[in-house]
Amino acid sequence: MGIAEWRGRLERGEMSARELTDRCLARIEAVDDTVHAFLEVTAERARADAERIDAARAAGETLPPLAGVPLAIKDNLCTRGIRTTCSSRMLETFVPPYESTVTERLWQAGAVLLGKTNLDEFAMGSSTETSAFGPSRNPWNPATVPGGSSGGSAAAVAAGECLGSLGSDTGGSIRQPASFCGVVGLKPTYGRVSRWGLVAFASSLDQVGPFSGSVADAAELLQVIAGADPRDATCLTATVPDYRAALQQPVAGLRVGIVRECFEADGLAPEVKAAVLAAAEQLQALGCELVDVSCPRFNDGIATYYVIAPSEASANLARYDGVKYGYRAGLNDNGGAGAGASLAEITARSRAEGFGDEVQRRILIGTYALSAGYVDAYYKKAQQVRTLIRRDFDRAFESVDVLLTPTSPTTAFGFGAHSNDPLAMYLADLLTIPANMAGLPAISLPCGFDSQGLPIGLQLIAGVLEEPTLLRVAHHYETSARVMDSRPPADLVPTVPLVPSAPLVP
Repeated sequence: MGIAEWRGRLERGEMSARELTDRCLARIEAVDDTVHAFLEVTAERARADAERIDAARAAGETLPPLAGVPLAIKDNLCTRGIRTTCSSRMLETFVPPYESTVTERLWQAGAVLLGKTNLDEFAMGSSTETSAFGPSRNPWNPATVPGGSSGGSAAAVAAGECLGSLGSDTGGSIRQPASFCGVVGLKPTYGRVSRWGLVAFASSLDQVGPFSGSVADAAELLQVIAGADPRDATCLTATVPDYRAALQQPVAGLRVGIVRECFEADGLAPEVKAAVLAAAEQLQALGCELVDVSCPRFNDGIATYYVIAPSEASANLARYDGVKYGYRAGLNDNGGAGAGASLAEITARSRAEGFGDEVQRRILIGTYALSAGYVDAYYKKAQQVRTLIRRDFDRAFESVDVLLTPTSPTTAFGFGAHSNDPLAMYLADLLTIPANMAGLPAISLPCGFDSQGLPIGLQLIAGVLEEPTLLRVAHHYETSARVMDSRPPADLVPTVPLVPSAPLVP
């Protein structure tokens, strides 16, 4: 059931908000021991929120646009009075005293909070395996990862535990798990959605966006969370258009660029390539013109990203020093980190114990790249390449309206497949990172299935603030291709079991 259908049922009195909420909570109880999408389920609050919506409807009040819609929120978005851990021991007990802008807007629009979802620690990962509280699993096959870093948010939607969710995308952390889990994931233009209250990873790249079961639902959620925010200096002040109305505009005559470099990339699975090219032909059948496009530095995005993002993470995570807030080493051991311990000793122990291996690895990379004697050779050079990547996109959008690529080179991989090979894990974001480098809006939606029944994702990229065009093309493809009509029959039990390359993480 989509958001629009739910709205009609609620207004006609065919279903109450409390009933829908109870159904979602029952679904969570039934499947989340397997999926582990949620770190915390806020059942009591959810029921209270739903009952307020039902009371408002009974009183004849005009209902807000997301009235009674049960949502899940990635656990790096601050929620007042509810733990926000970033899946890290460092913030295991942190309870924010304030609400993030995006969640505040959701609650004002009538949405119901079901709980906070799992992620790679501090959003650093591509599989949700680096969470300090255990991995999430892909509902299509629990032996495979749901992607990352927003794997819990994607898995919650895919498993039917909620109608939608929010994630964050720094280098593909919405789109890649959307591809792996067979749902829609949207990364808006950088600055289109406020980052206030999002725990920072890489501030020039992070962006909040929705997961949903359809493009129309993604447009509904974006309509609520987009817009200027005086508390976020990077948030754009441009007027928010009517995204829902844009879905109905025709696509005939639009030019779709096939990014040549994406289909020549090493490691692109043949089944993924075939499904994405078939999606391009479907758009051509709808009246779009296919254009061969070259973005010469597209595949340089990943090397650039792994200098810029760790550098910004190194600066952002410096605040976790074991003093101001968060985890402090030895706090319960004889009253502290040891009598006479220096600030440096407290900080070193707290960070070593509070951060996981991947977070420490990225902090060290970033600190090195920013160190004296290296900042020009690494960080400055990466920023120059970032400019060249953006210019490639600018030239491409002079001749096309949207660009088309695979979302990920492969479908979901097994647990442990890349655990001991960080570079292989980083390559999972090869095709999503460039849009972050240029601050462009991009969306992933299902376009087929591989031979093992796992979803394949199609990525569309548009120009700055061109979300209406992006959503329009994605919606017309989705409604004409009807990919999910041919989905393999599975409900947390794989049709064709996959054998993980390492023992499952308990």
